[in-house]
Amino acid sequence: MYLNCMKHLVKEEQYQKTKAIVVKFGEPGGTGELLQKKLLERSEKTYNWVYDYWLEDMYLNQRLALPVNSNPAMVFPKQNFKDRKDSLRFAAHLITGVLEYKERIDTRVLPVDFARGQLAGTPLCMKQYYRLFNTYRLPGHKRDTLIIHKPGSTEQEHIIVACKNQFFVLDLVVNKKKLKEMDILTQLEKIVKMAENSEERQPPFGLLTSDGRTEWAQAREVLIKDSVNRESLAVIEKCLCVLCLDNPSGMEVGDTSRALLMLHGGGHEKMGANRWYDKPMQFIVGEDGVCGTVCEHSPFEGIVLVACTEYLMKFMTGSPSKMGRATSVSELPTPARLLWKTTPHIQDLLKASAERLQRLVRDLDMDVHKFEVYGKEFIKKQKMSPDAYIQVALQLAFYRCNGRLVSTYESASIRRFHEGRVDNIRSATSEALAFVKAMTDEKASLSVSHFSYLVPQILGYSHYTVHHAITGLGIDNHLLGLREIAQELKMERPEIFTDETYVASNQFILSTSQVPTTVEMFCCYGPVVPNGYGCCYNPQSDHLLFSVTSFHGSTETCSAVFIKALDEGLVEMRDLCRKSNKPQSSAALAASKAVVNNQGLC
Repeated sequence: MYLNCMKHLVKEEQYQKTKAIVVKFGEPGGTGELLQKKLLERSEKTYNWVYDYWLEDMYLNQRLALPVNSNPAMVFPKQNFKDRKDSLRFAAHLITGVLEYKERIDTRVLPVDFARGQLAGTPLCMKQYYRLFNTYRLPGHKRDTLIIHKPGSTEQEHIIVACKNQFFVLDLVVNKKKLKEMDILTQLEKIVKMAENSEERQPPFGLLTSDGRTEWAQAREVLIKDSVNRESLAVIEKCLCVLCLDNPSGMEVGDTSRALLMLHGGGHEKMGANRWYDKPMQFIVGEDGVCGTVCEHSPFEGIVLVACTEYLMKFMTGSPSKMGRATSVSELPTPARLLWKTTPHIQDLLKASAERLQRLVRDLDMDVHKFEVYGKEFIKKQKMSPDAYIQVALQLAFYRCNGRLVSTYESASIRRFHEGRVDNIRSATSEALAFVKAMTDEKASLSVSHFSYLVPQILGYSHYTVHHAITGLGIDNHLLGLREIAQELKMERPEIFTDETYVASNQFILSTSQVPTTVEMFCCYGPVVPNGYGCCYNPQSDHLLFSVTSFHGSTETCSAVFIKALDEGLVEMRDLCRKSNKPQSSAALAASKAVVNNQGLC
């Protein structure tokens, strides 16, 4: 399967070299057989043999800064606040919803998720939900640590409120009574007033969490030498979530600008310091109506984030605000401002972090685009999977821009298994290559014959998705397990994992994810390699929403150019479907099945 996935993505000479390496690796009594045996032994001793390997490889070992590179954001509908107090009412109502949702998690009354779409009806592991609010990513010099607090812990009876780059503790339980919504609003009003006091203003320590992970770990070591800093860090690391109260950004408010503010806050000159990026759930409420959440990704996947935020959006619109004072806590203590002890060295660290964040902000090239020609209902009428169809369109767009296909990542949930996270659907298939070549052949006019290239790609993609990626039989996690077992055995790294093809197979120049929502909001994230694209898409009935990111520093990418090619390809694919008398004629169906059978599952 690995060879099938990569054959058409590397040069023939390189492929033949890789094939020989793979054959040698798989010989009876060879290295592969030994590693597979050890992996099977590991599987008998653990609930999930790949979870720890995957978590470290995907997140904890990564040294890049969390903003843009790792943390995704969910952009809420634009709010029309009348004034600052109106935004604080919204924030108080939002936190009330968060507390209600967390109580459902802690008391285990959250309904179990079941798989939808392909292989529907299978119950899914719920552990990711239990890590939404009780985890924290602690920076390390070589590897971060995911701290997991005990659910319902009394240490987690507070949230952190960021306002004007200052951090405040909002206790949610006072005199053994939980704060009501009116109490939360009262405390937020106090915090805003305290943040205005320039005489007590502290340096913008949130900037340090925006830095590279090793740089932040080194800075944290300097901070904790002082007891004041140690105490402030401890309070943040144990909080339930972070609420960021943002000033107006001064930017023209559109989908792209709102997404940028969620991902990186606009840098230290805007809201980039009014964040604490290590905390998995940060809710952002801007005075100008720009709202959403930015998440540290290691504890949970996008589908869990969607479930949580959709619950909150429905709570906000469907549950009336409870601002009555009758049952409020009578005497509310003043929220505590977190204090920091600084030195000239720490000031230099803050300045360096601010400069690196600003470079990242300047480098990010984002384009949030609504394709309004048609939506997923049209695709379904062609008896095709919207996800598979959009993946083909992404391959077509990339080929148009670059004249080649590359290793492509699309996350496939494996929550059918205990502690299951994701495997990879490799959508840059040989069938996709045949289709995009046919579609970009200037000598051939668009005809029904092109449809015979499209159908095998859709079927091949769906077959791989159903029978392999989502059922735990994909190649990426398995190869990762074999590689990591070899390292644990202190073996010299097997040649299959040092080979140029394997390196290329893990350079995901096109990183994609479908994050559908049932309410008006969208997800976005950055590219995972310097010369790549991040593409998050949200198919709706009558339109398709795309969030495309790349880096200005790369001469190989441009988000606007990619979007233009994507638009053109989607229109051509619609025209192709229309020219075909039947979306799947019996001849095309038979031909496509033959292709799948003869060319393998990738």
